[in-house]
Amino acid sequence: MPRYASVYPLVRSRAVARPFTYEVPAAVRKGTVVSLRFHGARRRGVVVGLDDRPPPGIRMSSVGDVVDELPESLIDLALWVAEYYGSTPARALELVAPVKRKARGERPSPGERDAFGGEPEPASLSESQTRALARIREAMNGGGGNFLLQGATGSGKTEVYIQACTAALERGLGAIVLVPEIALAPQTVGRLRARFGDRVAILHSALTEADRRDERARIASGAAPVVVGARSAVFAPLARLGVICVDEEHDPSYKQESDPRYDARTVAAKRASLEGAVAIFGTATPRPESWERLERLELGGRLAGPLPPVKIVDLRRERGYPLSAPLLAELGALEANGGKAILLLNRRGLAPAIHCRACGLTRRCANCDVALVLHGDERLHCHHCSWTEATGEACPACGSPELARIGAGTQRLERELEAKVPRLERIRLDADSVRRPGELAAALRRFAAADRAVLVGTQMVAKGHHFSGVALAAVVDADTGLGMPDFRAEERTFQLVTQLAGRSGREAPGKVIVQTFQPDSRPIVHAARHDVARFLAEELERRRELGYPPFRHLVRVVAGGAEARSATRLLEEVAKGLAGTDAELLGPAPLLRLRGRYRAQLLAKTGGVRAVASQAARLLAAAAPEMRRMRVTAVVDVDPQEL
Repeated sequence: MPRYASVYPLVRSRAVARPFTYEVPAAVRKGTVVSLRFHGARRRGVVVGLDDRPPPGIRMSSVGDVVDELPESLIDLALWVAEYYGSTPARALELVAPVKRKARGERPSPGERDAFGGEPEPASLSESQTRALARIREAMNGGGGNFLLQGATGSGKTEVYIQACTAALERGLGAIVLVPEIALAPQTVGRLRARFGDRVAILHSALTEADRRDERARIASGAAPVVVGARSAVFAPLARLGVICVDEEHDPSYKQESDPRYDARTVAAKRASLEGAVAIFGTATPRPESWERLERLELGGRLAGPLPPVKIVDLRRERGYPLSAPLLAELGALEANGGKAILLLNRRGLAPAIHCRACGLTRRCANCDVALVLHGDERLHCHHCSWTEATGEACPACGSPELARIGAGTQRLERELEAKVPRLERIRLDADSVRRPGELAAALRRFAAADRAVLVGTQMVAKGHHFSGVALAAVVDADTGLGMPDFRAEERTFQLVTQLAGRSGREAPGKVIVQTFQPDSRPIVHAARHDVARFLAEELERRRELGYPPFRHLVRVVAGGAEARSATRLLEEVAKGLAGTDAELLGPAPLLRLRGRYRAQLLAKTGGVRAVASQAARLLAAAAPEMRRMRVTAVVDVDPQEL
């Protein structure tokens, strides 16, 4: 006998964000992905509910072929994502039934995770590792739980993940290990494969459609019960889940920057709750949200010895920039005696801005309200769109030849190193140097194999690397992020400095240098002392007073249009519609113009995040016809990572 299914066609329009009823074969169940006709085109659809009786007075179509089967728990998770993040069910269901489209905002990797191989299983665990694993196993037997695994770089967090995965496999359950970016965590991938072999599946956005399909089939069949990947791997089709490990949980890369704008950390906690699994959030520098909300499993300091001392260099008293005298002296010692250094400068290019000394003009992008960056090709580039233009020899406004290059980026730092410590091999790691597949893995291998070398780069150099022989780690300009208009600016600076410091001296005593124009600033002082607990205590008190996460949630609605007024007008209507909710509304306020579109945002501080996000989504769905007429787009962003 036929049955009648509620099916969400996988279309992205908010105007049809509801289920439709189709006649289906008896074998179809919740979670079946089917082929169907919708609005005259062949689409995929996901079955979310079934009934033995048809709705009265409605003529129904039949579905076509069954194209996939998904665990019911993933359907429930996707529908929760849609509601929590103010998206549509169809867009959220695409996350668990992926199509060929690459996820925007997730950096493709070269497809190479075990580039450095694995490490053998340790002879014994430390006392703190043993305690942490005992608590994890207890929760695994008792219906699940969420934990913060906090410990310094080198304290043994990865081994705890591996042992937790082993415990899940012993119980006939699967495991997911999330890393911020696959290509930046080759040691983690290598260790998992060394321990679990072919039972490890890898999911990330650079896989071909065929490879992705093969990996998902291995996962769904149970042949690969351990899944490692970037944020989208949180939706891996494991039938029975035992543990999710979120490595480097502080990293903002876990937030998706296209609709639905989910946070893989929050989704991991929800999936664990739905399936009675354990979620482990590991880092040396926890987010205030995790520190406040989660049960802590603390590993303490390094297994191999103490963290290196940190020297703060006050750039106000130094004549050399970007290389101060103390930093240059340490690099010179490495050049003479051998060894490796990692230098972090979180800006690309030669100079972040070009100013005219005569009239004060700053060269700006024609499409975006941002300064153009001078690169090594002697052209000015926009880091938000594809705009580029010649530097020229004179100011385009007044004709003056007095053009000043302000600040330094990674390309200038690379040139300074070539001039002053030429015998150190220079390896640059930023978005400009690793554009093509394989370049990132090749750069990391070069640095690992080098005798005397310096790895220069943006925040990429602080992510998940465990190289031997690193005697020096230096933050070239620790103030880069402190001036950002974001309540997380101090948190991000603290994390970046602390994470980089942990890359030095893992086998032998190392050194850390932090160059700054603000040596007395709170994040710099606490990072220099490796004092995570003190920084977080002060940060939480500040956020409590201001009503920021974790004490209230943020919901942001961002609109963009060809005219500034159209985006603002839409948000004014959304604000009226949110007036009855538990929300403190800020704005609408203009944002920087990007890619030729004027933008504005409405920000809500609320304790009822799902109610506010859902109401915002309903308001946008109702306004969809008018938005098309006005050529305005809008998105709901829950707990945004950038303001």
